[in-house]
Amino acid sequence: MATLRAYAKINIGLRILKKRTDGYHSLETVFCEVHPFDELMFSHHSTISVESNSAALPSDESNLCFKAAQLLKRTCNYPDGVQIVLKKNIPIGAGLGGGSSDAAATLRGVNKLWNLQLSVNQLEQLAATLGSDVPFFVRGGCAYGTGRGEILESAPISNPFYTLVVTPPIHVSTAWAYQALQFQENREPIQLHRIVAEAFAHSRISASDILNDFEEVVFRAHPEIAKIKSLLMNKGALFALLSGSGSSVFGFFEDEKAVNNVMESLPPQCSAFITPPHFQREHNDT
Repeated sequence: MATLRAYAKINIGLRILKKRTDGYHSLETVFCEVHPFDELMFSHHSTISVESNSAALPSDESNLCFKAAQLLKRTCNYPDGVQIVLKKNIPIGAGLGGGSSDAAATLRGVNKLWNLQLSVNQLEQLAATLGSDVPFFVRGGCAYGTGRGEILESAPISNPFYTLVVTPPIHVSTAWAYQALQFQENREPIQLHRIVAEAFAHSRISASDILNDFEEVVFRAHPEIAKIKSLLMNKGALFALLSGSGSSVFGFFEDEKAVNNVMESLPPQCSAFITPPHFQREHNDT
C-alpha cells in the first residue's frame, strides 16, 4: 500500500498572452504548492477502482485519478489494477488545482505501488496528456509555467510569508472565464518568476507587478469574491490575489497573529487554510 498527499496550488500572478491555434491559451504564471491537501491511498487490486468521500466526484472512467492509473496501465502494459481511496479536502472548482493534483499523485503513487520505476521526467510527460497543470504537481514546490501551463521551469522560490487561502462557496467555470476575458493579443512574457523571486527575497511584494488577468471579469460577475480580497488587504495582508480563475483568493501575511485575526473575520460559509512560511512537501510525500 502507498499513501500520498496531493497539495493544492496557488497562481502567484497569471498573465494570458495569446489564444493559440489549438484553441488553448498561452500564459505565464508561477505555481506554488500550499495547504490544503487531499490524501490518496493506493493498494493492489484486480481492476482499477476509485472511491472518495465526495459525492460530487465521479468514480468511473471520467475521474482523473482513474484516467491516470489507466494511462500507466496502458503505457507500461501492467497486468493488474489498483484500488484508489481519495479523501477530498481541497475545495472543488476553486482555482486550486485539486483534480490535477490528485491525478499527479496517482501517477506517483501507482508508479511506486507497481514498481514501474518511471522517472519524474517520464511522469511529467504522461501528466501533460491529462491536463495543463498536472505536470506541475508531479514535482510540486514552485515552478514557472508557460505554454498552456505544462511547460515548466524549476523556480527555487521560497515563500517567506504566511499564506492564507480563502474559498467562498462559489464555483467559477474556467471555460467561462476564458470566454469572458478580454486581452491584447500576442503579449510578451515578463519573466514573472524573476519578479516573484525578487519580491520574496526582499519580503516585499507589489500589486502593480504581479497581476491575475482573470480578476476583472471574475470580480465583475462575483463581487463577493472581490470583497474577500478587500477584506484580506484591510486586515493586514501585504498582498492578495485571485488564484487561477477563482473562486479562491489568497493573501500573504508577515506574522501568524495577523492571519489568525483575519480567520475570525471571514464569512462563516468560506473555507480557509493557512500555509506556513518556506513550506515544502515532506520527503515521504514526494
